[in-house]
Amino acid sequence: MDSTMAVAQRLTVAEFFELPDERWTTLVDGEVVVSPPRLVHQRIELALTIALVNWCDAAPGRGEATLPLGIVLDDRNYYEPDVLWFSDGREPGPQTWLQPLPDIAVEIRAPSTWRFDIGPKKRRYEQHGLPELWLVDTVAEEVFAFRRATPAAPEFDVVLELARGDALTSPRLPGFELALDRLFGPKPAA
Repeated sequence: MDSTMAVAQRLTVAEFFELPDERWTTLVDGEVVVSPPRLVHQRIELALTIALVNWCDAAPGRGEATLPLGIVLDDRNYYEPDVLWFSDGREPGPQTWLQPLPDIAVEIRAPSTWRFDIGPKKRRYEQHGLPELWLVDTVAEEVFAFRRATPAAPEFDVVLELARGDALTSPRLPGFELALDRLFGPKPAA
């Protein structure tokens, strides 16, 4: 079921914020996208967040991992990545609900949003300088990690496709490792 809300016209972020309070929405290229969470989505979001928070808490200077926070990329794009990681010194402000672009953003597949995640949202993250993006495909049980080889790289020039048996790591997170078998849980019985 596609939960994209039909709009007669594309909205700006300012117009989007004037809409009645609607949970689980983002604005992608001016289009309101509704994505209520599913159980598998929330389990993976929780597992990733716990793994990142534990890594952050294990030593000083490792920044902060959070659950969804709002970020405005431009006047037509407001996103709430499922998990965000901010490097040390870039932690989110405690009194504001809009945050700067994180150092790593994680988008987890939902039926109504995956086409946006792998398409326009990935492109916008890349255009606005996001250093690293993890796209978690809950159907194929894969993680796509998009990175910049250097901070000055104009686009994601490193792409990893990870599956069960692999471990999710990042050069931004020295010593962080999450086995995808653990992330996706037990394999369903055939």
